[in-house]
Amino acid sequence: MAIFEEPWLRELWARTAPTEGGVSLDPAILYVVLGVAAVGIGAPPLWRVLRVAITLVHELGHALVGVLVGRKFTGFVVRGDMSGHAVTKGPARGFGRVITTWAGYPAPAVVGAGLAWLGANGWAAPAIAACLGVLIVSLVRVRSLLTALVMFAAIAATAALWWFRDDALQAPVLLGAGTVLVVGAWRHLAAVWGSGGRSSDPGVLAQLTRVPAFLWNTTFALVCLAASAVVGLEFWTVLRPS
Repeated sequence: MAIFEEPWLRELWARTAPTEGGVSLDPAILYVVLGVAAVGIGAPPLWRVLRVAITLVHELGHALVGVLVGRKFTGFVVRGDMSGHAVTKGPARGFGRVITTWAGYPAPAVVGAGLAWLGANGWAAPAIAACLGVLIVSLVRVRSLLTALVMFAAIAATAALWWFRDDALQAPVLLGAGTVLVVGAWRHLAAVWGSGGRSSDPGVLAQLTRVPAFLWNTTFALVCLAASAVVGLEFWTVLRPS
């Protein structure tokens, strides 16, 4: 294509194009990925770090869906205690407010399943490029020092993975990240189901719609279940006995 005759454009395309012919995943590497993910999720000190990433995806889920339904995204914060807050401006009630409020808890599961599927099917590079773009655009909406540090760390890691492209590395990393995000979505859901109040997302949804909070939590669980099935299927496809 003529547009890629410029050297710098060729460089960008080389780091963003899908893998031709798909990607071949080594089962041994996937076992390592599962082991690393299990340690990260199961070890409290590591989980305290990883859960901030789950919160980041949660809040950006609110923001992205809010923008898609016509609301104005004005800022967000993530906190070390697994909480966060995204602010979108628009009508106080109605479909846009409801779907924006609903989007937070399913977001890590949906993103996790998407990353796992894309990574396993040769689309790791464009997926990483898209994530990098979202993070960079969202950086201007940061409203706290911790949030800024989290964002810079996420951008640096994602940019390095994208720039130093290695298909044999990118695909397993996305599968591992997808696994952590889906399990993290379950853990966040368990926390809100056990102790969520009127100010939690399901509590707010109950006030907006008169639908009980436990039914909103059930919709979150159904999304997490579907996402778990997608991630599990990708691992099973590679690891199943011949």
